[in-house]
Amino acid sequence: MQQQNFYRSSTLAYILILPQLVITILFFIYPAIQSVIGSFYSSNFWGTISHFSGLTNYIDLFSNKSYLQSFVTTAIFSIAVAFLAMALGLLFAVLVMRVLRGARIYKTFILWPYAVATAVTGILWGFLFNPAVGVITWILAHFGVDWNYYSNGSQALFVTILGASWQQISYNFIFFLAGLAAIPKSMFEAAAIDGAGPFRRFWQIAFPLISPTTFFLLTINLVYAFFDTFGIIATMTQGGPANATNILVYNVYATGFIGQQIGSSSAQSVVLMVIVIVLSAIQFKYIEKKVHYA
Repeated sequence: MQQQNFYRSSTLAYILILPQLVITILFFIYPAIQSVIGSFYSSNFWGTISHFSGLTNYIDLFSNKSYLQSFVTTAIFSIAVAFLAMALGLLFAVLVMRVLRGARIYKTFILWPYAVATAVTGILWGFLFNPAVGVITWILAHFGVDWNYYSNGSQALFVTILGASWQQISYNFIFFLAGLAAIPKSMFEAAAIDGAGPFRRFWQIAFPLISPTTFFLLTINLVYAFFDTFGIIATMTQGGPANATNILVYNVYATGFIGQQIGSSSAQSVVLMVIVIVLSAIQFKYIEKKVHYA
C-alpha cells in the first residue's frame, strides 16, 4: 500500500499560490477595475483634469460609426485567424504523424514561428508584402496582380490575417499533435481492416476523439485574435488604410495613447473584455456539449 501524506495546515498551499495570485491581482484584476472606473470619467487632453461623466463614454462609442465598423472588422479578422490557424495546425499535425523519417526536423521547423514576437511577425510579413521591395509582391506582379496593401484595405486585412495565423499555427500544431498521438493505433488498424479509407478514419475516429483539444484551441485562438494580435496590426498597418484593419484592441490603444481620450479608451477596453467573456461563456455552454470526452 502506498502511504499518503496529509497536511493539516493550508499555509503551504497559500504560500505556493501567493506569487501567481500577486501577479494576477497586480497585472490583471487591478487594471481591469481601473478601466471600469475610468470608463465613467472624462479628462482633458493632458489627463490632468477629470470629471464624472456617467455613461457618456459608452453612448458616444455606440453612436460612432467608425467604432461600430471596427466590430465588423474584428469579427472578420478573428474568425478568419482562428479558422486558418487551427485548420493548418491540424493539417500539419496529421501530416507529421504520417512521416516515418525526419519527423523531429519537421516538428522543429513548424514550431519555430511561435518563438517569434508578434511585432517581429508584423515586420516580417510587412516586408514580404511590401509594395516596393516585397518578395511576394514581386511574384504577384509576374501574375498581373497589382498589390499595394498600403492603399488597399482588403489586401491589408488579408495580409494581417496571414501574419496572425502564421504565428499561431505552431501553438495549435503542438496540441493537435499531442491529441492525435494519444489515440490508440489499434483503432485505426481495426477501421482499416473494415475497409475505411484514410479520410473516413480521420473524420469518424480521429476528429471526434480530439474534439476536447479542438474546443480548447477554439477558445484560445479567439482570445488570441482579440488581444494578442495588437503587435501585428501596430507594426504593419496601424489600423489603416481607412480603418480597414482597425480591430478593437488597436482602437483602444489609438484612442487612449494617440488621441489621449482616456475615458473613451477605458470604455472600449471594458466593452472588449465583456465581448470576450460572453464569447467564452457561449462556447462553454453550447459548443462544449458537442465535445466527446473519451
